[in-house]
Amino acid sequence: MAQSADKMSLEGVSAVSNSSLLQPGFSLLNFDGHTFLFGQKGWPKRSCPTGVFLLDIKENELKMKPAFFSNDSCYLPPLRYPAICKLRGNAESGEYQYIIHGGKTPNNDLSNKIYVMSLISKNSKKPTFQCIEKDLGGDVPEARYGHTINIVHSQGKSMSVLFGGRSYTPLAQRTTEKWNSVVDCLPSVFLIDFEFGCCTSYILPELQDGLAFHVSVARKDTIYILGGHSIQNNTRSPSLYKLKVDLPLGSPAVTCTILPGGISVSSAIVTQTSDTEFVLVGGYQSDNLKRLVCNTIVLEDSNIQIVERESPDWTPDIKHCRMWFGSDMGKGSVLLGIPGANKQLISDANYFYILRCKGEEDKEEELTAQICSQTSTEDPRDSTPFEDSVEFCFSAEANRFDVDDTDTYNEDDEEDESETGYWITCSASCNIDSNTWVPFYSTEFNKPAMILCSSGAGHWVHAQCMDLSETMLLHLSEANVKYFCNEHIDLNKGLQTPKKVVPLKKQPMKPLRKKTTMKLTSSVKKSFLRRLF
Repeated sequence: MAQSADKMSLEGVSAVSNSSLLQPGFSLLNFDGHTFLFGQKGWPKRSCPTGVFLLDIKENELKMKPAFFSNDSCYLPPLRYPAICKLRGNAESGEYQYIIHGGKTPNNDLSNKIYVMSLISKNSKKPTFQCIEKDLGGDVPEARYGHTINIVHSQGKSMSVLFGGRSYTPLAQRTTEKWNSVVDCLPSVFLIDFEFGCCTSYILPELQDGLAFHVSVARKDTIYILGGHSIQNNTRSPSLYKLKVDLPLGSPAVTCTILPGGISVSSAIVTQTSDTEFVLVGGYQSDNLKRLVCNTIVLEDSNIQIVERESPDWTPDIKHCRMWFGSDMGKGSVLLGIPGANKQLISDANYFYILRCKGEEDKEEELTAQICSQTSTEDPRDSTPFEDSVEFCFSAEANRFDVDDTDTYNEDDEEDESETGYWITCSASCNIDSNTWVPFYSTEFNKPAMILCSSGAGHWVHAQCMDLSETMLLHLSEANVKYFCNEHIDLNKGLQTPKKVVPLKKQPMKPLRKKTTMKLTSSVKKSFLRRLF
């Protein structure tokens, strides 16, 4: 197999103070050359309630700045291992959006919703997104993760194509021992028309087994599916599938062809380096063996060519680690992460690298484009999928962006949820479980409502465990009064009983000069006095 001549470079990223948010399953979105993190670890915190961050990489130092949503946006939970692709508008405007489907929530629930996300404010101080949830009808895909979605263009029309992934075992087939076990989704191909909001599924005889964590690249009306893992057979498919979608005036037509020259790999990532060229990076050859070989994928007309290319000089840490993850940053760059193991004080901290798949000349052009804030020059007819995997998840582009240090997200500013978190055992009768909890009050969304008990040094309790009505909860949150939980209310009554106080007796003030009243004497009394004297 011939090798590509381009040399790839690997650079370490230092000073990632909040790297614990970047865990396997995250995705990167590229808007106008600026990279945003989506799918953080855990539920969003107060410092960034949207869970979307702007990544600022300068001189191999990574900082994160919170992003915002517009008031008319729907709620977008942090989703790991979703299917993401870029939806472009007309070629003149150069505007585009991202389609996000499926994925895992921090509670390990699977999402079946589909979102369209666009950047409406490019202000470096406050980047703002608009997120819209799309309502679909017809053969709606079930909730899943580890799948792919691409955009195809045929006869002036565009549609999304969704394939693969995994889901939980149906409720009727679950057992206590394997309640959260997963299975491959059926190998159906879904066509999604956003204009009319309808979905249509196709069963093709060439697709016999379900696949997850595969790679898919699209050009015009054709999608190529490469690799993937089948949990049913525990195999990585060496097949290369070619899906061709025809969009006439009537019903769409989908055909599948099996081509030679596939690669047996799962959880790999692709990044686009030119109009017709992609680079395949990473992945796994088996459960315990990483794939350190890189490939170039060239799409021309209706043909695909896969050639091996020279790999970068992998560091010893990358070579010897058991797992790796990351995401495509765009323009031929990839953000890679490996576990920090016991080398760092923080257990979930990771090491990160930027892999650049372009040559030196292309790299200089890329940096110039970043400084000038030029828009992407990708062909509007192409779509680059972002592969997300349980084992290995990539996406990429180290772009410059002016960020004030005062606005940079600092995870140290957050409260320690291990002590003051929402999923504590607040009392002896506490029944709040993060895996089974559902909102109880109308004010709750993704966390249970809590209230502070004023006994002693104070401690937090769940409002639901205290049997508080929603009216009382709202009253306590608005009124400036102390609250005591069920375990301390009796003690507080004795302590707070007011003592009887004898009221002070007010003494009337004496006037300085007492005035006497004049009394009138009667005529009988006057006569008596005359006789006396």
